[in-house]
Amino acid sequence: MFDFPSTRALSVALVALSLSSSFSSALAGAGDYEFQLLQPETQAGNDAVVAVRLVDRRSGKPVSDAVIFASRIDMAPAGMAGMAAPIEAIPSTEPGIYRYKARLAMVGDWRLSLAAKLQGEAETVQSQLTFKATP
Repeated sequence: MFDFPSTRALSVALVALSLSSSFSSALAGAGDYEFQLLQPETQAGNDAVVAVRLVDRRSGKPVSDAVIFASRIDMAPAGMAGMAAPIEAIPSTEPGIYRYKARLAMVGDWRLSLAAKLQGEAETVQSQLTFKATP
């Protein structure tokens, strides 16, 4: 059997390349993703809508199909963390945009806390975003 050094080198290079691409995707973590408020202010009321975008920081592209399993809205930035409001997810027509309807009874600073799982990621993406409810 003949052993060709260039064939062996090519085989080693291909194996190394496949391992490095697998390794680099395994290095992606929760810190590679970010929730962003679409608007820093929303009108207070029973049907206030707060929208966020989930972005992959590495590519800048929106991330669709996240499973958001925890959401909470409260007035912690105003020193009233116990003042929480009911919140529910509502449909969005844009990829990577997640919308919530909340009953914001008071004007002031509010915090939206989210926790999400993404396909292929072991870590949970968590975020706390502050916005203002206006009259």
